[in-house]
Parts: sequence; structure tokens; C-alpha cells
Amino acid sequence: MTLRRRLYLTLEPTEKGGLLERIFEFFLVSIIILNILAILLDSVAEIHLTYQSVFRKFELFTIIFFTIEYIARIYSIVENPEFQHPVKGRLRFIKSPMAIIDILSFLPFYFVFLPLDFRFLRIFRLMALFRLFKIARYLHALKIFKRVLIDRKEQLVLSFLFILFILVIISFIMFYVEHDAQPDKFTSIPATMWWGVATITTVGYGDIVPITALGKFMGGIFAIAGVGLLALPAGILSSGFYEMLHAKEVDIKTCPHCGKEIHE
Repeated sequence: MTLRRRLYLTLEPTEKGGLLERIFEFFLVSIIILNILAILLDSVAEIHLTYQSVFRKFELFTIIFFTIEYIARIYSIVENPEFQHPVKGRLRFIKSPMAIIDILSFLPFYFVFLPLDFRFLRIFRLMALFRLFKIARYLHALKIFKRVLIDRKEQLVLSFLFILFILVIISFIMFYVEHDAQPDKFTSIPATMWWGVATITTVGYGDIVPITALGKFMGGIFAIAGVGLLALPAGILSSGFYEMLHAKEVDIKTCPHCGKEIHE
């Protein structure tokens, strides 16, 4: 086995991976989790002042590690039959979603050395959250979730379009019901859609509420209907998960004549 092949098998997670693959997977996932934890703790002023140097050193180690990992992936990706061409294959891999996430997880750090405005650099600091998405390679549950989304994308799109359609209707109705009574609150249909979102999701912020009798009545109906509307995408996803998780189960029946099990 060549070094490039060994490197590819180590970097790309498989269900039949060996000890080396499992160790690297555990190490990479641990670094990603520690990175997110460091970002959260570094936002606390007291912790930032006390452990600023520790966070900076850990950030430097992370950048170096992710940079080497990214270069290693580009180097070894030609072992994958889908990207086996030495030039075109690597270019196609670089444009893939996971490769883009990989480079965004460390690239913003290098912008520090460019003469850019500090406020502009803080935006790139937020891109460090892309490190969290790197963990998607190693979580089987996320792969199942992705397959369910792809399998049920048409039903999900239709359900969200239906919710949007209902949102426009209730906002249209409530605008004409409440506009005369509250012209400063229900100023337009788009502005009323904020009330519609808060009502359908049953959040009810209370910044915009109907005060007329008809408005309160309609608002109550819309709030109750919102519970059922939001259950549509949840039902689609849950049924998709059920079918996905039970797709490999074998249907076993018993022969009525001999009593033996029949595997279909």
C-alpha cells in the first residue's frame, strides 16, 4: 500500500476503518469540539483576560493542523475513483461542499496578515464556526439526515410553500382588520407578516397584537392553525427517518404449510 493510499484511507471515514482511522477520527472530532468550546469561552471577558494566551496558542495549533489536513486531502483525493484525475479530479474536489467548508475553517486566519480593516476581519472570525460543520464527515446520524432531506425534498418544499402561502393570507386579512385601529403597528402587509410569523410559530412576542374583537378572534384561530401547519414538515421528516432506519430490515413471514420462516 502506497503512502498516498494510506493517507486517503486515514482521512476518509468508512464503517470498516481500522484502528488508525478511528484514532484520527477521534482526534479530529475532539479538536473541532474544543475549537467551538474555545470560541464560546473566549467571548466571556473574564475568561478571555485570564486565558488569552492559551486561546491564541490553541488557535495557532488548530490553524496549522487544519491547513496540513486540507493539503493532505487534496494530495490523496486522487485515490478516490470519483476524483482520480490528478488535475481535474483535485479541482472538482476543491469545489465540493465539504472541501469548501474545510478551507473556510482555517483560511480567515491568514487574512490577519493582510492590510484589512479590523471590523472586516471580525466578520471572518465568525467563519471559524465552519469548523463545526467539519464534524459532519464523522457522524453517521448526519448522513442519514442528509439522505432523508434529499429523499423528501419535494414534500418539504411543498410544505414550506404552503406555510408561506398561509402566512401571506393571514397577514393580508389581519392587516385590513387591524390597520385602522393600529396604523402605527400594522403599517403594511409585509410588516404584518412579522406578526403572522410570531403567531404561526406560537411564539407570540407581544410587540404587535390585535386589539379589535375581530382581530383577536382571527388571531386565535390562526394561532391554533399554526400548530398544525408546523407539524407538516415535522411529520414528513419523521416518516422519512422511520423508512430510512427500517429500510434494511428483513420482512419475515411463516409458511402456513410447513411452519418455516420465509425471508422476503
